Amino acid sequence: MEKNKILILIPVFNHGTSLRQVVKEALGYHGAVMVIDDGSTDGSMDTIRDLDVHCLSHSRNQGKGAAIRTGAKEALSLGYTHMITMDADLQHRPKDIPLFKIKIECHPTAIIIGKRDFNTDNVPFSSVFGRSFSNFWLRIETGHKVADVQSGFRAYPLALFEFFNFKENRYSFEVEVLVKSAWAGIALKDVDISVLYQPKGERISHFKFLKDNLYLTHLNARLTLRSFLPFPHKQFNEDARPEKLTVLKPVRSLKRLADSNMSPARIATSGGVGVFLGALPLIACHTLAILIISGFFRLNKLVALSTSQLCVVPFMPALCIETGHFMRYGRFLTDISMETLGYQCLDRLFEWFLGSLLVAPVASLMVGGLIYSVLVTMKKKIGELTTSD
Repeated sequence: MEKNKILILIPVFNHGTSLRQVVKEALGYHGAVMVIDDGSTDGSMDTIRDLDVHCLSHSRNQGKGAAIRTGAKEALSLGYTHMITMDADLQHRPKDIPLFKIKIECHPTAIIIGKRDFNTDNVPFSSVFGRSFSNFWLRIETGHKVADVQSGFRAYPLALFEFFNFKENRYSFEVEVLVKSAWAGIALKDVDISVLYQPKGERISHFKFLKDNLYLTHLNARLTLRSFLPFPHKQFNEDARPEKLTVLKPVRSLKRLADSNMSPARIATSGGVGVFLGALPLIACHTLAILIISGFFRLNKLVALSTSQLCVVPFMPALCIETGHFMRYGRFLTDISMETLGYQCLDRLFEWFLGSLLVAPVASLMVGGLIYSVLVTMKKKIGELTTSD
């Protein structure tokens, strides 16, 4: 019995000149193909009436995201486990379908994204720039590095369409699904694919530069703001427990971390980064800096924020100022008065910065090393208990 039941999904909107060729070639590589007509007015579907494909239609154009969600819902009802989406404009090459099928067998719970080969003719600058721009924002929002966020040639495990409530209907859906899936712990995998761009003026594209970019900008703004919040995301694994970490209960917090899937090294790095940034004179910006850096490097935001609380006022600033003062003058600052802390506040800020260059890395290494040692010991004990059971 086939382990994964895969469907090829092709959304179409006024692609009458190319749809038949795409569908016929797709059928040559996989027998199950579904075409979603998103309100076409050029008779696109008439070109494939004689082909053995499953067809659905929207009465009016709703957007590519809406078409994909309609297809996913139908595919689930038909018992499919995965779907591979591809465009109807000849950009995607059906000959790459077997590459996705192999990846699905290796990573059945992951989203597989086709990385387009731009070393070909007629690649528009907007596609090159758009890919780099979207890749950057996905990294900021999730910490994941994906080679081609804007590629529509993808493979999805259909279970995620039952788990999430996606809201985007247009091209922005393809960003929303990656970000929310990454937050939920779903792996994002790349596969190299070829691409065919028609000469300028011949390619059919319904991407509206101003309107769709506004949708994408609005979506990225919302997702970025959400990514800054230190609250855990709902996990695709229903058994995953949300983290509840606090420096007020360090032993309990460390036990929970030791039982998590994140490695001790990454957790320790998260704690070290929190202390490092907490020691710097980033007045009123510590939390924001910690959230951005942690998100970009896929560190644990809660751990970083928790350890940054060790850099409380006035202890850490005073330690950095005293260190910086000693580095400047060879003696500690012993005269605490309105003169030294008030009128000379700019000097104190410089000394805070100067001292933090030494104190921050030392403190972060100490805290990170302590966390790593404790977690390794706890994980070892948890492993011993599991083995004995």
